[in-house]
Amino acid sequence: MSDVRDERIQRGTTLGVMLVAALLGILFVSAGTASVSRSASTVDRATTLVDPEVTTTSVAPTTATAASAAPSTTGPTTTSGGTTTTTAAASDPGALPQTDERPSASGPTFAAGVEGLWEAIRQDKPELAMPFFFPESAYLQVKAISDPAGDYQNRLIANYEQDIHTLHAQLGANAANAKYVGITVPDDQAVFVQPGEESNKGTYWRVYGTTMQYQVDGQSGSFPVTSLISWRGEWYVVHLGAIR
Repeated sequence: MSDVRDERIQRGTTLGVMLVAALLGILFVSAGTASVSRSASTVDRATTLVDPEVTTTSVAPTTATAASAAPSTTGPTTTSGGTTTTTAAASDPGALPQTDERPSASGPTFAAGVEGLWEAIRQDKPELAMPFFFPESAYLQVKAISDPAGDYQNRLIANYEQDIHTLHAQLGANAANAKYVGITVPDDQAVFVQPGEESNKGTYWRVYGTTMQYQVDGQSGSFPVTSLISWRGEWYVVHLGAIR
């Protein structure tokens, strides 16, 4: 009987240990699953928080830059395009096609040109008179010669600068105090030069015999502006001194 009782006790103990072990295993598995779930949840939340930040950080500046660049590109391009066209017409009228409009010795463009020529002579600075010289781009359009660009720079511009230096010397030692009096352009003697004349492939109005008057040291004087030709209804110098 004692042996049977001991065997039953041993079986009960073994079953109890196994039951406890099973319960502990279930608890450990549940705890692990909960931990993993919490970790996954944490990772998910971290990812959710980080992604928007990354997106906001990288895309927002890009969008902002693109937004600022788009107006910057479009605005300046449009403005620049308009400005370029306007500027080209103002600073380089030769970039535009010729017209048959007859010029007159009046208006703000002509007055500014004459003032620039006078100051170039008075100060001995040919660069001041360049806006009043026939534009190179117009010369390329109108002349039917082998090297109009070379002729323009090496002959016309070179002679123009030399003539300005010569006229400055004519004013004398007191040139800085010389006063501009006026300019006389015989508009009624202007002729319309056709293609085939004067080595031209284009047209312009041309007038000879213009004179500029001045005073220096109480004395009156004048010098010739030998030849003016037109571009788009405005007079420009092409030969200041003798034609050569």
